[in-house]
Amino acid sequence: MQLTDTSEKNIINVVEQFDYSTQDDSYNQSFIKWRKNKDNPYAFNFKMDRRESVFVEGKGFESKSLPTAERNCVIKIMNVAGIAMLIWIVIDNIIGKAVISLFDFLGFDIHSSFFSTGVYGGDVEIVTSLILIGLMKVLIPAWYVHKKLKMPSKAEYLTKLRHSSDMIGSLCMAMAASAVTSLPNIYTNKTRLLYNYFRDIDADTSVWSQEQFIIYAIFDIVVLSVLSELFFRGAIFGALRQFGDVFALVITSVMSALLVQDVREFPAALLMSAIAAAGMLRSGSILTAIYVQIIFKLYRLALILLESTSTDTIYLHRNIFILAVFIIGALGFGTVYLLSKKKNRHRIASYKSEISMWERMVIAFRSYPVPAVVGVCVMAALIKLIL
Repeated sequence: MQLTDTSEKNIINVVEQFDYSTQDDSYNQSFIKWRKNKDNPYAFNFKMDRRESVFVEGKGFESKSLPTAERNCVIKIMNVAGIAMLIWIVIDNIIGKAVISLFDFLGFDIHSSFFSTGVYGGDVEIVTSLILIGLMKVLIPAWYVHKKLKMPSKAEYLTKLRHSSDMIGSLCMAMAASAVTSLPNIYTNKTRLLYNYFRDIDADTSVWSQEQFIIYAIFDIVVLSVLSELFFRGAIFGALRQFGDVFALVITSVMSALLVQDVREFPAALLMSAIAAAGMLRSGSILTAIYVQIIFKLYRLALILLESTSTDTIYLHRNIFILAVFIIGALGFGTVYLLSKKKNRHRIASYKSEISMWERMVIAFRSYPVPAVVGVCVMAALIKLIL
């Protein structure tokens, strides 16, 4: 829909004129109610009659500015998102080390240093600490965002599956993308796949028992996938949707990739996050986003298991597996795309404004404290690359 109503050309009401046709009525009504709350500083609920003007002392009569209202709202939302990212980083890099140091002080067999990224000690202690830190770094910023934006659960999460074919298409795309993004790490002599999978925790997993490996793998693949998608595709995504689905998709995908804090993992994280967000919007359910992340991590785990075998045909089996996953994913996505194209369904909410998409992006990434957070993430990524 156009930003201005063609039947009432002089009236601008961004809440009423938003495109609500892509999601279910229950979500839309809750989302509209949240946006119409005049006491909500994070709701873009600008309304104006072009024929009216207001008196500004020292300036005279001026019309209210839609671009200014939009810019201010984007800045406020990105302030919350930036602080949430900062909380994530602090827990991941500082508080996490403090927790390990505390356990070490209490006599547990686990050791680390603030000046290194390594974690050493008993397998039980390491896995327990990593799970605790993983929960903290996602749940605490998620709780902060939820409290600040005050978005009701019906508007915070897309929960009604409207198009199952789009869910299937997204999962197929995740398979094909997983195969493609794994190629740079597979054909390199610098690292092994086992190290790549656990690179973000930097622990000596070679001494883990099978039980500890399975426990952490389940936590990483299932629990963290669910929690991280609830964070990135929850209130932050909903608040950014006010300025169009594409804008929300790009911002949250970049946030997700930055918080990986690893140059080598950035492209894969960015691509999988974008597929997860698009799949959620097109299917209508956040479960699609969760399944996308689970498929990506299951694929990497499968490569680890293939590499752990000592047969002479390991590389042949691995390459056949990668090719098979890519072909199945590509064919599945292509089939779903062709079938849905014939139906010509409208899935992504568009948004037109006096501010271009590029200008809105610049405003978002210049909003305090986002530039500082980006700098810290890049620095941490470079340190990991060097070490």
